[in-house]
Amino acid sequence: MSLARADIVDLVYRNLGLSKFESAQVIESILEIIKRTLESGEDVLISGFGKFCVHEKNQHRGRNPQTSKDIRLRARKVVTFRCSGTLRDKINGKN
Repeated sequence: MSLARADIVDLVYRNLGLSKFESAQVIESILEIIKRTLESGEDVLISGFGKFCVHEKNQHRGRNPQTSKDIRLRARKVVTFRCSGTLRDKINGKN
């Protein structure tokens, strides 16, 4: 099961004692800051959690899997995520 934005708002509401509206504003503000930072080409590092990085991908050749025809994939930016060692250890049960 995935954790949706509404679930995060509800967890903030229950754990911090903020109103639902205030909780939603906090989450929306954080996500907007992350989006703007990535949009400007900067990385976002959240200690103990991980790092969101913007990478440039060059134009390259690809293949349409339905038709097997070669196609040109345009140059673009992609966002990657690398989790921190702390988070990786928690996920793998190493404390």
